Amino acid sequence: MKLLEVNSVTKKFGALTAVDKASIFINQNEIVGLIGPNGSGKSTLLHTVCGRTIATEGQILLQGLDITKQDPQDRAIAGMAIKFQLARIYLEKTVRENLLISLQAKETIWSQLRNKSLAKFEEKITTLADEFQLADYLNEFAKSLSHGQQQWLEIAMAMASDPILLLLDEPTAGMSPKERADTAILIKKASKKCGVLIVEHDLDFIKEICDRISVLHQGNIIATGTSAEIEKDPKVKEVYLTRV
Repeated sequence: MKLLEVNSVTKKFGALTAVDKASIFINQNEIVGLIGPNGSGKSTLLHTVCGRTIATEGQILLQGLDITKQDPQDRAIAGMAIKFQLARIYLEKTVRENLLISLQAKETIWSQLRNKSLAKFEEKITTLADEFQLADYLNEFAKSLSHGQQQWLEIAMAMASDPILLLLDEPTAGMSPKERADTAILIKKASKKCGVLIVEHDLDFIKEICDRISVLHQGNIIATGTSAEIEKDPKVKEVYLTRV
């Protein structure tokens, strides 16, 4: 069974068709990239997967469960987590507090009331901080982190829910070359625990990190394959790679 199946998904906004019968899939522990020129429909397709917008037609399955019409909260319960392009973290709270909030989010109020201390979260907080190069910043306010570190914190917060699928919207935007290289390592580590779908403009980053790449153009998936296959595809060369 595939982890994620997006089957002939179409999204229309009035007379505008932003995504047209797009199909992609992700296997467990696989990193899949979604690329395409500006306006090709990447963000819209990602939003139909995470539930920010509902597909007009088609079907989305998560481990065989039909989530096509579910809201983002139900998709999160089913095992989906997302990191948007702009970091959504609590800038006035410490790194530890940010991670704690994410861990507590999946706990019921009753479970939290019965918990006599935060000890059961501390081990997970430490583990996440270590994995995402934030161990030295646990007691620092999130606003004091560098841009790249703030992005890592949000990915760590997404991974706190132990998702089966992680969605990343341009995770390297605004990063330095060193931060991009470190982010590649962190995402590869995350993929050992879940599948990953990445929307990204940085082609070198995508080619380095992804097992497969799908290319969108005018709402249509025009090619899917390895980075080598995508680079050789004549349609991709015509509509995308020659414009970058």
